[in-house]
Amino acid sequence: MSVSELYSKYTRVWIPDPEEVWRSAELTKDYKEGEKILQLKLEDETIQEYPIDVQNNQLPFLRNPDILVGENDLTALSYLHEPAVLHNLKVRFLESNHIYTYCGIVLVAINPYEQLPIYGQDVIYAYSGQNMGDMDPHIFAVAEEAYKQMARDEKNQSIIVSGESGAGKTVSAKYAMRYFATVGGSASETNIEEKVLASSPIMEAIGNAKTTRNDNSSRFGKYIQIGFDKRYHIIGANMRTYLLEKSRVVFQADDERNYHIFYQLCAAASLPEFKELALTCAEDFFYTSQGGDTSIEGINDAEDFEKTRQAFTLLGVRESHQISIFKIIASILHLGNVEIEAERDGDSCSISPQEEHLNNFCQLLGVEHDQMRHWLCHRKLVTTSETYVKTMSLQQVVNARNALAKHIYAQLFSWIVEHINKALHTSLKQHSFIGVLDIYGFETFEVNSFEQFCINYANEKLQQQFNSHVFKLEQEEYMKEQIPWTLIDFYDNQPCIDLIEAKLGILDLLDEECKVPKGTDQNWAQKLYDRHSSSQHFQKPRMSNTSFIVIHFADKVEYHSDGFLEKNRDTVYEEHINILKASKFPLVTDLFNDDKDSIPATTTSGKGSSKISVRSARPPMKAPNKEHKKTVGHQFRTSLHLLMDTLNATTPHYVRCIKPNDEKLPFHFDPKRAVQQLRACGVLETIRISAAGYPSRWAYHDFFNRYRVLVKKQELANTDKKAICKSVLENLIKDPDKFQFGRTKIFFRAGQVAYLEKLRADKFRAATIMIQKTVRGWLQKVKYRRLKRATLTLQRYCRGYLARRLAEHLRQTRAAVVFQKQYRMRRARLAYQRVHRAAVVIQAFTRGMFVRRIYHQVLKEHKATIIQKHVRGWMARRHFQRLRDAAIVIQCAFRRLKAKQELKALKIEARSAEHLKRLNVGMENKVVQLQRKIDDQNKEFKTLSEQLSVVTSTHTMEVEKLKKELAQYQQSQGVDTSPRLQEEVESLRTELQKAYSERKVLEDTHTREKDELRKRVADLEQENALLKDEKEQLNNQILGQSKDEFAQNSIKENLLLKKDLEEERTRYQNLVKEYSRLEQRYDNLQDEMTIIKQTPGHRRNPSNQSSLESDSNYPSISTSEIGDTEDALQQVDEIGLEKAAMDMTVFLKLQKRVRELEQERKKLQVQLEKREQQDGKKVQVEPPKTDIDLDQDTDLAYNSLKRQELESENKKLKNDLNELRKAVADQAIQNNSTHSSPDSYSLLLNQLKLANEELEVRKEEVLILRAQIMSADQHRLAGKSTEPNINARTSWPNSEKHVDQEDAIEAYHGVCQTNRLLEAQLQAQSREHEEEVESLKAQVEAVKEEMDKQQQTFCQTLLLSPEAQVEFGIQQEISRLTSENLDLKELVEKLEKNERKLKKQLKIYMKKVQDLEAAQALAQSESRRDELTRQVTVQRKEKDFQGMLEYHKEDEALLIRNLVTDLKPQMLSGTVPCLPAYILYMCIRHADYVNDDLKVNSLLTATINGIKKVLKKHNDDFEMTSFWLSNTCRLLHCLKQYSGDEGFMTQNTAKQNEHCLKNFDLTEYRQVLSDLSIQIYQQLIKIAAGVLQPMIVSAMLENESIQGLSGVRPTGYRKRSSSMADGDNSYCLEAIIRQMNSFHTVMCDQGLDPEIIQQVFKQLFYMINAVTLNNLLLRKDVCSWSTGMQLRYNISQLEEWLRGRNLHQSGAVQTMEPLIQAAQLLQLKKKTPEDAEAICSLCTSLSTQQIVKILNLYTPLNEFEERVTVAFIRTIQAQLQERNDPQQLLLDFKHMFPVLFPFNPSSLTMDSIHIPACLKLEFLNEV
Repeated sequence: MSVSELYSKYTRVWIPDPEEVWRSAELTKDYKEGEKILQLKLEDETIQEYPIDVQNNQLPFLRNPDILVGENDLTALSYLHEPAVLHNLKVRFLESNHIYTYCGIVLVAINPYEQLPIYGQDVIYAYSGQNMGDMDPHIFAVAEEAYKQMARDEKNQSIIVSGESGAGKTVSAKYAMRYFATVGGSASETNIEEKVLASSPIMEAIGNAKTTRNDNSSRFGKYIQIGFDKRYHIIGANMRTYLLEKSRVVFQADDERNYHIFYQLCAAASLPEFKELALTCAEDFFYTSQGGDTSIEGINDAEDFEKTRQAFTLLGVRESHQISIFKIIASILHLGNVEIEAERDGDSCSISPQEEHLNNFCQLLGVEHDQMRHWLCHRKLVTTSETYVKTMSLQQVVNARNALAKHIYAQLFSWIVEHINKALHTSLKQHSFIGVLDIYGFETFEVNSFEQFCINYANEKLQQQFNSHVFKLEQEEYMKEQIPWTLIDFYDNQPCIDLIEAKLGILDLLDEECKVPKGTDQNWAQKLYDRHSSSQHFQKPRMSNTSFIVIHFADKVEYHSDGFLEKNRDTVYEEHINILKASKFPLVTDLFNDDKDSIPATTTSGKGSSKISVRSARPPMKAPNKEHKKTVGHQFRTSLHLLMDTLNATTPHYVRCIKPNDEKLPFHFDPKRAVQQLRACGVLETIRISAAGYPSRWAYHDFFNRYRVLVKKQELANTDKKAICKSVLENLIKDPDKFQFGRTKIFFRAGQVAYLEKLRADKFRAATIMIQKTVRGWLQKVKYRRLKRATLTLQRYCRGYLARRLAEHLRQTRAAVVFQKQYRMRRARLAYQRVHRAAVVIQAFTRGMFVRRIYHQVLKEHKATIIQKHVRGWMARRHFQRLRDAAIVIQCAFRRLKAKQELKALKIEARSAEHLKRLNVGMENKVVQLQRKIDDQNKEFKTLSEQLSVVTSTHTMEVEKLKKELAQYQQSQGVDTSPRLQEEVESLRTELQKAYSERKVLEDTHTREKDELRKRVADLEQENALLKDEKEQLNNQILGQSKDEFAQNSIKENLLLKKDLEEERTRYQNLVKEYSRLEQRYDNLQDEMTIIKQTPGHRRNPSNQSSLESDSNYPSISTSEIGDTEDALQQVDEIGLEKAAMDMTVFLKLQKRVRELEQERKKLQVQLEKREQQDGKKVQVEPPKTDIDLDQDTDLAYNSLKRQELESENKKLKNDLNELRKAVADQAIQNNSTHSSPDSYSLLLNQLKLANEELEVRKEEVLILRAQIMSADQHRLAGKSTEPNINARTSWPNSEKHVDQEDAIEAYHGVCQTNRLLEAQLQAQSREHEEEVESLKAQVEAVKEEMDKQQQTFCQTLLLSPEAQVEFGIQQEISRLTSENLDLKELVEKLEKNERKLKKQLKIYMKKVQDLEAAQALAQSESRRDELTRQVTVQRKEKDFQGMLEYHKEDEALLIRNLVTDLKPQMLSGTVPCLPAYILYMCIRHADYVNDDLKVNSLLTATINGIKKVLKKHNDDFEMTSFWLSNTCRLLHCLKQYSGDEGFMTQNTAKQNEHCLKNFDLTEYRQVLSDLSIQIYQQLIKIAAGVLQPMIVSAMLENESIQGLSGVRPTGYRKRSSSMADGDNSYCLEAIIRQMNSFHTVMCDQGLDPEIIQQVFKQLFYMINAVTLNNLLLRKDVCSWSTGMQLRYNISQLEEWLRGRNLHQSGAVQTMEPLIQAAQLLQLKKKTPEDAEAICSLCTSLSTQQIVKILNLYTPLNEFEERVTVAFIRTIQAQLQERNDPQQLLLDFKHMFPVLFPFNPSSLTMDSIHIPACLKLEFLNEV
């Protein structure tokens, strides 16, 4: 491949630019070798000539294809050079807002100066367990890689975070530590991970400050080692610090601040506990106000100080130590404000004794005031002979004061770091660690001093380690792929390091100069010139004799030697230290203890910052035996060597932080600053090393899919893709050195991939041209044919048009002639018709006038005739009326005379005696008839009495016989329910009578009120109808305005209510989950304690330990007060009810009828006896009978006759009853203990029916008889008062009718009595009516008040807006429903209380009845033990299984072991699902049957503990977990189904109702089982998720479900993680479906409820959705059109699977909605505003951040597809800004929906369950 092929026309290149560093241009013509100028066109269309250095042949850098721009790994670029790296970072940072980018093993992090939502817990979980190359670049990916390699290789790891101030080093290190704290949380309760994170606020407060480049710049370096145990949980940590910038304590440049802790303490000075510090605002102190502004925008120092104090407390620093620390810090501020006064001579100075700040300084540190005041201004000189005290000048005193302040702060910093390490220290053995190094990057300023020299020296060492590690990794990669290894020349900075640290190097000469008594910076610089002038890394500036230049790996740096010696010595006067050592505060004394000086350098460097030496004023040569203090440079070099040794012993991971601009603007990129840092941090060196070898690497499969278009057709016949790739490359690239074939990959030199892309593009371009040529030819042919057809069509239509026009002309001419003819004819006809009409009108008017004249004449004559007729008739009628009136008067007078005569004759006849005789004869005949009737009735009464006595004796004998038969029958059947049935019959009878009487009263009461009530109701309904109409109108108006809003509000409220319910259920289930987690942790701690306590020789097996003893402390079940019931009685009771159902029913009906008849007869006899006694007494007392008494006797006789009739009827009924008994007895003899035939049974039913009807008739007659008896009594009492009136009325006017006087009197009294009764009833009814009227009035008033309120409410709502109307209506409805709900709750509470009382009483009564029945049964069994018949014995042998299992108490452990602990699901294949649950319930039922509450409690507790133990042992076995979930749910359903609660018994059969629990209420245990079911469900989901999660990403995003889509995959995708296994871990969608099929089959086979299965798959589908979407949001390589197509296909397959399993109603598809919309988003067009609107309307389940993230990640499939523009993404953001989406980017794939366990009763009965022998439960006895 020649140069001319690369630099051809349209090739894009990079040229240098002073503003943008590099600028893109395009060649306008081909370049030929030897040309000196390139013709270029810039992006702004300007033409430029670019000169070429012919000697060096330095052509401009080539630009990568657009398809490679935006790669997440810089080493994947085809052309690896500085402009390509800078452009890729810029595109990712500005257009996609991606701040992380890989560069080989380096993570480049650009500070966005903005908070991004990419560091939450969900992101941590998304990166946990993922391979580094599979996800988008992130600090979490580097941390996960380090954590994974530590666990896999068992080797310590290090993360090296570097960069200049403000680049974000501290934040990156903090996020890395947060990741380790989250993923590797502590295994114990010490919460060491929280302490590790709590160290950050403290270190930031005492070690960070505001600089011109960064508001929170770390002014020290630190290396944090996080220790892990064998299970890779955090057990401790250790921190090392390096080179604290002490000079900042006493000096700050403009717009900078001191360390944060000073300002935080000043902000909290007003607190009561800090009054003694005597602090004010920060502006009042010299050490905090030199930089100007003392505040930072957006930072609250008081809040930060509170966080610092909380961190101190969390790390175990006592409150007293905290106060002491704050006192020391405050003392430094007061020391800086001490005023020093110079004396006149200038060589001495003094401090005032009243100096306030010095007093505060001494009080806060507990030192002597006078000594400190003296020695601040003096110094001691010690010689061999004597000691001198010398004064110091003002400048010397200020320097000494500042040195003391720096020394105090440095010692305090070291003390705090030491105590943090103590808090993070652990006594457990550390298995491995991960170190996080947060250290300063390469620095160069205008004035560089000792600090910058040390920093750059450290970066030289780190760069050397980095280069060697990169070189080593490259070599390992080549060796792994088995390709020839050639030595790569890379920059080695060892000479520069030797210049600094070697013998007689810069640091060595500096230390030597410090030992010279009068050494100066100039002398040291001169020694450097003399010694190192020949070194290639050392230069002398031309214009300075006090500076020197060191050529570092990044840049040349000029250092000024002024201050080097003083900073290296770090001089502090010994007198000041001695005063501080004598402090009365222990903490101050500890800070300056001499013991620290003897600690080796390695220890001090590991403990904290560099050790500060206290240098005496005595010259060193005067004390030759005393060890010299270590200089700062020596300490730093020692600690740096220790750090390098640590890093070299670990596997390093690199994070390079880049500061994009100096103005701290969010997402603003300055190319100059960026490229400067890229050169300094070693990223470009990594690129250069990679480019020197084979930087581009492709897997054979990916290469074949990408470049298969370059393969010839005959080569595709070969099935070996590796051989195809080799042949293609050998044909395309002639130079064999440009590529190498590895074991799994193809390695390319730089630029070769771009060349292949060019060939591919040319191939596509040629194919495109061929397609375009063919298509254009076809289009032209089609166009010609279309034109020809159009021409012929136009000609045909034109000719047709001309012919039609001629025909139209001829037709119009002919039509005109016809029109003229018709018009002329019409005009002549109209003229004739007009003349004809005029003549006819004239004739008509003339004839009419003559006819009207004749008519008027005839009319007048007719009227005169009528008047004459009427006058003559009136005169004739008046004459006739006068004659008729006279005749009538004469007739009346004559008739009155005749009537008077006849009346006189009738009066005379009435006074005669004959009439009375005729009347008396009729009465005597009637009395004789009545006497005969009485005699006949007396005789009949005697015969009836005799018959009654016979019947009574017969009845008693029959009753005794029936009792004996009943007793024998009860003994054989074991049932004696007659007392209970009798009581029920009595109660039913009384209730019937009450209901009958109340019915009559109510009917009479309400009949008379109906009309009035109807009227009232009609009025109210009419008024209500009017109000309703008005309300309807108002509602229609309101709804018309706000119908849509109300619907939306109601939908929102429903969703909110559902959400609240789901959240409440979720919180509860999370509590259950937390409880199970704490329980598991408690078990683990118990196991660990047991292991620790036991000796090594007597260690127990942990599986034998009982770790669930605490589970038995459940609330005990309260038992009722019912005593024990005998087993035999209950057994016989159930058998009898089952075997003799028909006979017993008939027998009970007959017995009931007998009792009713007997009671009726007894009542009648009692009433008759009472009546006879009353009559007898009255006969003795009364005087001789009058006529009225005779009438009363007649009444009594009549009543007695009536009674005799009733008794005869009663006798007939008894005879019928006897016949029925005989029929039953005969039937019992013929069919002993069997059912009767249908004919006999129907005969019995018919007879009973007739008897019932007859009985009702007799009841009515009895009621009538009672009414007559009562009337007779009342009449007898009122006889005397009524006698005169009766006698006065004995003569009747109509004597001809022969009215009977006695009958009339009797009728009168009956009427009077009836009137009284009716009057009483009327009064009662009137009272009831008045009460009801009052109640109705109250109700009407209440309704009116309610209507008034509603009218007021409507009036108010009409004044409101439509939204307010809807809201007000909803509030009113809510208040109404709330009040109704409260009333209903009170009612329910009352009913429940009454129910509990009744249940308790019922249990007591049942206890008594059972005791009585047991006693009777026991007595009968003892008395007849020797007389048992053969039939009884046979019945006992034929007893059925009652669905109860009995076991002994000592067999409980064996039962639990065989049925729970040791049970395998495979043992029960082919049996009834959930068999263990049924067996356990039958055991519980037997314990309930024998009323043993302890047994129930023990069995349930042991069962629950056993299930927990099994689940703990098999915590990763899906089949076992599903098995016990189904059994636990079934046991819970059984406890509900057979609890006796009617709500759970609606679907039970009669047989199942017999299996209900009798004595115990196990509601509390139902709750415990429900909680256990939730725990098992959560474990089931956890197991299933653990199985599916590794498959999801590969199957949903990576696997090629649709063949051919992988060929259009984005380029540059590589598996770059070193932690990946070599094997193929890919899964296909069929693997997921097979696994879900397995899950579904297991759950269905084990009888799990369908509703729970649906919830399981809903949860699993949500997890699939969340994991897939999270990976999609974090991976650039899968955000393409082909992935969207693949996702749509995969989701459709999953939906089809759901429909095939009838799970489509589970809501699983709805959980996949975000993923569906993401797939659609990848496939939609993304250009125009209409496309943006379509995306916004479609992606409703995706948040704004997720949509923008996908659009930023979207990668074109090839160079012909355009990227998503930034403007389009901004349009999307503008349209979605009104959404209130959560700030969370990723979905929480660990979120678990609250589970519901619906009640699902079983259709099986307990007696039908068979226990297989494989369970080994022979000790269970079937009851």
